[in-house]
Amino acid sequence: MYRHNRTISGRILALDLGKRRIGLAISDELGITAQGLETLQRVNLRQDLGALARLAAEREVALFLLGKPLHMSGREGRQTEFVREFGERLNRHTGLPVDYWDERLTTVEAGRVLRESGISIRKRAQAVDRLSAVLILESYLDSLSNRGSAAE
Repeated sequence: MYRHNRTISGRILALDLGKRRIGLAISDELGITAQGLETLQRVNLRQDLGALARLAAEREVALFLLGKPLHMSGREGRQTEFVREFGERLNRHTGLPVDYWDERLTTVEAGRVLRESGISIRKRAQAVDRLSAVLILESYLDSLSNRGSAAE
C-alpha cells in the first residue's frame, strides 16, 4: 500500500471497484476537484487492467485511489482483500502508486443523492458507481487539503 506524506503532482484516479463495474473519478491537476468519468464495465482482469492503464496514461494520472470497503465496525472483510489484491495487480501492471481510502457509506450516500435528484431507478443504477468514486475522491482530497492547512 502506498501512503504519501507529500503533495501529489499529477491527477488522482479514484476507483469504486465492484465485481461487474468500476466507478471512476479523476482529480484536476491541482488536486482540488473531482469529476466523475464513465463507468468501466468489467470484462476480465487483464482487460480491466489494460483499460485502466490506458486511461491513466491519457489523463496523466500519478496515483490510483481505491475505495477500501470496511465493515461499519472498521474491520476488514473478504471484499477488502479483493480490493487490495486488485490494487497490487494494478500497481504491478502500471508502475503507478496505489492508495486506499475508507469508502464506508459512499454507496449509501451516492444512492441518497441520486434518489433526491429524482432521476429514474435505471439511470440511478448506472450513476451510483461513478458518484461513489467521486465521493471517495472528494473525501480524500479534503483530507489532503486539511492536512496541508494543519501543517501551516
